[in-house]
Amino acid sequence: MNLPFFIAFRYLKARRSRNIINWISRISIAGITLGTMALIIVLSVFNGLDHLIRSLFDSFDPDIKITAIQGKTFEADSILLGHLKGIPGVADYCQVVEENALLKYRDRQAIATIKGVGPEFTRISGLDSMLVDGEILLDDEDKPLSVIGRELGDELGVGLNFINPIHVYAPKRSGKILLNPISSINHNYIFPSGIFAVQQDYDSKYLIVPLTFARDFFDYSSSEVSALEIKVTDSRLTPEVIKELSTLFGKDFKIADRLGQHQGFYRVMASEKWAIILILSFILMVASFNTISSLTLLMLEKKSDMQTLRSLGARQAKIKQVFLWEGLLVTGIGMVIGLILGAVIVVLQQQFGLVRFPDSGSFVVNIYPVRMLVSDFLLVIALISVIGYFAAWIPLRVMKRRYFASDSVDE
Repeated sequence: MNLPFFIAFRYLKARRSRNIINWISRISIAGITLGTMALIIVLSVFNGLDHLIRSLFDSFDPDIKITAIQGKTFEADSILLGHLKGIPGVADYCQVVEENALLKYRDRQAIATIKGVGPEFTRISGLDSMLVDGEILLDDEDKPLSVIGRELGDELGVGLNFINPIHVYAPKRSGKILLNPISSINHNYIFPSGIFAVQQDYDSKYLIVPLTFARDFFDYSSSEVSALEIKVTDSRLTPEVIKELSTLFGKDFKIADRLGQHQGFYRVMASEKWAIILILSFILMVASFNTISSLTLLMLEKKSDMQTLRSLGARQAKIKQVFLWEGLLVTGIGMVIGLILGAVIVVLQQQFGLVRFPDSGSFVVNIYPVRMLVSDFLLVIALISVIGYFAAWIPLRVMKRRYFASDSVDE
């Protein structure tokens, strides 16, 4: 067994002549334990929320979305679509038209985004899994139907009764203001067939309608689209497909995968996660001051033991390793206990839902989602190991001249 480690382990278990050293060591272990546990829990919560939001976005967003950099629309003729279909890895695509409009249902009004989609939309997205009422039916015997977001439907008071339609109003695309303002506004109506709940930004924004209805209503041509949504055969092929699409469409188009479609949101999530890690790391650094204090007092108390070791021929480096191991043991014990407690609390949250949302009816899930990742455990272990090493190294550095200066021992 390593002699410095053995001596440090005995010091850790033995009673000190000054009881305050024992208490400082216990407080240090408790501080490291709480900090480690908090890191594991907080990182698991962030992972759970990130996984939940990604799954919600994935149910509505396509694997790849193509939009024009300049202007709202672009021409997607049959030749271009034929080349698109022939790209390896492209399973299917859907033409999309998006424009804002005023919705009116009975005596209620709301501004919404009309999203016209082709019949392929149900194969491109997973919206059918997010349906809370009705069905995804956009065409019933040549009669156009729609699917509305839950929050937008609640704002309008929409019911799936096929008696009262949703009236849609939007300015004509020509932009001409005539003497009669009513004649410069397009008006149509459509019945809702289903209500979906994905995420608040979507639920309060979208009314999904057939592509032909949207084109006719907004005065679009038969080949004009706002976007092309693409489904790939395998998510691992997404980078290669994007590369082929960039060659086909050129620099005038934005081609984004699911991450790129919400790049700003994911950046904020990542920034918040690292900010929390930084704050908890500072708390752990403050807790490590107790380790510095306990090691300094232990070095003073065990000075006679160190003199004995010197007389027996122990080098200065070996003596310093005793106190270094002492600090690492204190940090390691706190870290291991914290990792175990953090993992246990996360598992209990997963199994029993200890912490729930205050009003479960307004959320997609009832309990706070948590998810443990091996990478987080490795990150926490590395972080605390570095903090623990410096907490043990600092008192050795400070006490070197005062403690070891009496004898000139070789390193």
